[in-house]
Amino acid sequence: MNVRLAAMMNRRLIYGRPDLTELAEFSATEQVKKDVCRTKMFNVVLVCLEVGQEIPPHPEPYDVCFYVMEGEGTFTVGDERSTLKEGQMIFAPGNIARGIRSTKRLTILGIQEAPWPPIVDLQMRGLSQHR
Repeated sequence: MNVRLAAMMNRRLIYGRPDLTELAEFSATEQVKKDVCRTKMFNVVLVCLEVGQEIPPHPEPYDVCFYVMEGEGTFTVGDERSTLKEGQMIFAPGNIARGIRSTKRLTILGIQEAPWPPIVDLQMRGLSQHR
């Protein structure tokens, strides 16, 4: 792994050119979510779910596109359910319930619309204690 790559601990950001497959990490008890990149316009997160783990459907205020890197799962967006596997993606608009249930060990890349006001700006001004 790149020496300049800052390890992802306590949801700190990752710097450099990370190999996302090397960053994948799983837990038998809960989902693992890692922030890969945060900008003023979008955030990129890596989400890892063991078989049977679920992120229950819930609304979020931002748009997100989920890309399945490995595995398979059922994605809920509003009232629709879709089974996605490696290489497929789905879009979930903001304020619509979305959820994910893993049917095979699942690694997902989520590209999210950045929250407002942007966390990056708040951190630069010393107003946020983002973990």
